[in-house]
Amino acid sequence: MGKLKKSQKRNTFDYNKNRKALMRKFRRKDAPKIECAQIRNAWNSRKTVKQNLKDMGLAYDSKNVLPIPRSKSTGIEDGEKPEIMVIKPYVVRDLEAEASLPIEDRKTLSTDLIEYVQHMLREHSEDYKAMARDEKNYYQDTPKQIKRKVNEYKRCHADHYAAFMESLQA
Repeated sequence: MGKLKKSQKRNTFDYNKNRKALMRKFRRKDAPKIECAQIRNAWNSRKTVKQNLKDMGLAYDSKNVLPIPRSKSTGIEDGEKPEIMVIKPYVVRDLEAEASLPIEDRKTLSTDLIEYVQHMLREHSEDYKAMARDEKNYYQDTPKQIKRKVNEYKRCHADHYAAFMESLQA
């Protein structure tokens, strides 16, 4: 049985390709994208990762974040800390400001689940045992599972829940 045609071809060196330029292009193209806008804006591509993070006042190595007490034989006492020169303090300020913003809950429930919960509340108000015995309980949820779904509905759609409960009382 003969060999495949492709395997018979010898690998030959391509003299027309500039390997050095290709490697440079490859390095530039596949550089990791920095997701954080504050760090991306302050980044200096001519410096190393460690130098960039040191300039921003961020830690490169987690082992160096907390100081380890050293003996007096090394010359540095326990109370002394080496001074860190932060060239770009605005990065840390911006990161702290962004972290302090409240996070809005973006989770939504399916329309089927909303209709299911509304039906259960309409028919049985807060009686979860009766909800478990309801004929619309197709998935045979236990009272605790139904309670969890109702609480999820209250949390995710607070304004809808308030309007729905007002419509039931009216």
